[in-house]
Amino acid sequence: RSRPRSHSAGLLAAQCERGLFQEVFPGQGAEEQLAALLEPGRPPVTAYCGFDPTADSLHVGHLPAVAALLHFQRAGHNVVAVVGGATARLGDPSGRLRAREPLAAERVRDNARALRLCLWRLFENHRRLLWAGGPGLGRAEVLDNARWLGRRPLLGFLCGAGGRLRMGTLLSRQGCRERLRSAEGMSLAEFVYPALQAYDFLHLHRRRGCRVQLGGADQMGNIMSGYELVTKMTGTDVFGITVPLITSTTGDKLGKTAGNAVWLNRDKTSPFELYQFFVRQQDNIVEKYLKLFTFLPLEEIAHIMEMHAKEPEKWGPQKRLAAEVTKLVHGTEGLESAKRYQKITDGGVSVNGIRVTNPETVLILGQHILKNGVSLLRVGKKNYYIIKWLQL
Repeated sequence: RSRPRSHSAGLLAAQCERGLFQEVFPGQGAEEQLAALLEPGRPPVTAYCGFDPTADSLHVGHLPAVAALLHFQRAGHNVVAVVGGATARLGDPSGRLRAREPLAAERVRDNARALRLCLWRLFENHRRLLWAGGPGLGRAEVLDNARWLGRRPLLGFLCGAGGRLRMGTLLSRQGCRERLRSAEGMSLAEFVYPALQAYDFLHLHRRRGCRVQLGGADQMGNIMSGYELVTKMTGTDVFGITVPLITSTTGDKLGKTAGNAVWLNRDKTSPFELYQFFVRQQDNIVEKYLKLFTFLPLEEIAHIMEMHAKEPEKWGPQKRLAAEVTKLVHGTEGLESAKRYQKITDGGVSVNGIRVTNPETVLILGQHILKNGVSLLRVGKKNYYIIKWLQL
């Protein structure tokens, strides 16, 4: 494997410079080969990324992988987001010290449905609100691997794909070795997880011409399995690209397992809370996040940071980051609602002359609501509204 170098051509170089593409697999020579494949003017390439429905929403930690798909799409390539309705039943052992709690089939189906809707919303918000228009945007699909893995007989899978994957390779992976040495050990279901994910790559290569798999930095082992299976069964050169893991200030990976997930479903994390997560980011991380999470040109990001150095009290980069991400996740309406809450926290709202700085404030009769059922609302310096409460 190798790290992309900035002198490569086109999409690969651009995302290397943004810090979105971390490593390219299979290493020596693959980077130049992939860069040539992605050059402008060449036929579109298909790239995919998988998302296991272990919860009923994606979270902020998934956004770099989504952004990577969208950058492929913006470059004119076709992308597939695969929801792991089948693989989630087993549980990905990557980076885990113990097995995941098993999920019931009905729960996985419900989660998978929610993730498909979430992914479609992200693709659609990007197309409508963040794409300048024109014919250059590639095709996007959202699929569920239960459609092919759920129908695949076990014996047929073992005789076909299972015969091409080598035990030594699977056993040599650090995560696998650590789990096998642990007191809990590793179940057969977890052990074959990389083989099933590898079959996703093979299936998409055969049906969609897929040549590139994207995944988080902790997915390199699974990507290697997919590469091994596709190349052995088809003889075609395929590639893997990893994207950064998003961590908290303490270095923990953001996500459901760590209990620090910032969700992309408004029922779990409101647009205001999502906006607040990004607007609170510190100066030492905000430029990196502008490059990872937005589609702003690097020149514009540099200008935003230059202005911030002159006027740090305005929190310009943080506000732009929060606005761009909230628009992608929740659309224009979600951004507007988040900014309305933001105006409250900034102290720009008062009720009956009482400044309100907490969006969760309970309005008290006699203070915020007069005895005649009327409130005087001021938003900003000049906007006044009279509110008549019909039920008290």
